[in-house]
Amino acid sequence: MQRSVPDRPSGPAAPPAAPRHLGRLAQQRRDVRAQERAEAARDLTGLSDMDAVAPSPMPDWLVEGERRRGRGALSNPAGRFEPHSRERFDDGWQELDDLPAFRTSVTVEKPRTIINRNDSPDVGFDRSINPYRGCEHGCVYCFARPTHAYQGLSAGLDFETKLFAKPDAPELLAKELSKPGYEPRTIALGINTDGYQPIEREWRLTRRILEVLRDFGHPVGIVTKSALVVRDLDILGPMAEKGLAKVALSITTLDPKLARLMEPRAATPSRRLDTLRRLSDAGVPTAVLVAPVIPAVTDAEMERILDAAAAAGASEAGYVMLRVPLEIRDLFREWLLTHFPDRYRHVLSLLKELHGGREYDSTFGQRMTGTGPYAWTLARRFEIAVERLGLNRRPTRLSTRHFTRPPQKGEQLSLFGEGA
Repeated sequence: MQRSVPDRPSGPAAPPAAPRHLGRLAQQRRDVRAQERAEAARDLTGLSDMDAVAPSPMPDWLVEGERRRGRGALSNPAGRFEPHSRERFDDGWQELDDLPAFRTSVTVEKPRTIINRNDSPDVGFDRSINPYRGCEHGCVYCFARPTHAYQGLSAGLDFETKLFAKPDAPELLAKELSKPGYEPRTIALGINTDGYQPIEREWRLTRRILEVLRDFGHPVGIVTKSALVVRDLDILGPMAEKGLAKVALSITTLDPKLARLMEPRAATPSRRLDTLRRLSDAGVPTAVLVAPVIPAVTDAEMERILDAAAAAGASEAGYVMLRVPLEIRDLFREWLLTHFPDRYRHVLSLLKELHGGREYDSTFGQRMTGTGPYAWTLARRFEIAVERLGLNRRPTRLSTRHFTRPPQKGEQLSLFGEGA
């Protein structure tokens, strides 16, 4: 007698049968984890009603892996200021598989000024320069992603593929520094987007900006994830001797596989540590930023990162908690659900604990570190590690006493009354 096999039910796949030796409590825990996994897959409100965990099958809003190879974001939603949203579908006339891969393009931007001002109490500078808009490093957590909405572009894949360069930045900088009323203070370079991202190899805007700052004797602080910064040691070394330059390397994890998932086109963790070592050996003051700290994903690595950075010559350290404002929230949820579905609910729970029940709080004094028991514990861990390693004992203070305005055309002649 043949036994009929029932049709496989549609919907989420049932968890595999537990081994016979598994006890009742263990089986209950197994069932709870399976239920949480299914609930997490449905928790992207407004994005999908999917019943199974991504990427099998691929949810409609995600871009295929081949088209976004080497990128951090998994989707390309419309900007928040756009009147229409985009949704991908096959109308039968063209196969979706024929869509081209995302390629990097660079558009020239012509700003009127290049020095950005800020009055935030959370950062140690009041002015910065960003030679590029958008960043090819593709860090999925980048707090600058929402700025692409002002260009009518997406904070997703557009942010890391449709870039803007400011070729007039060095000339604009020299013009602003030459104004009679200008008062020098440390300029932060590459804060919004990395000044040493891959397109810097061709455009060389960061190097030209450093040349202007060197000529004016102006102090500069650099934050980067790139090993390309050592290319400019011929400028940074002499500036550091005068107290005009320092460099901070951002290291999120020491796991190269995890780094590739989060920061696909940034330097590997080992290369960043090597960059710290080379800068330190050249006499450039260096710092490590454990930034951002992602709860339940990278937080356990804080001490290891600080240990490795101190061994590489870093003399200062800092950390910043993960921030998910505006469009970053959904982009990060997609990434987390795709790569760490088992931690999805736990990570979001910790984020809400950090920000008083919300996933992000923009309040000054809290947005970088969060509040509550988890934030307190992380801060104490950081303080203990920094004290043990001797970091931050003598913070580098850059000098403004070398600032001078190089003579402009005609100025020497004007001393003899011939410049008119």
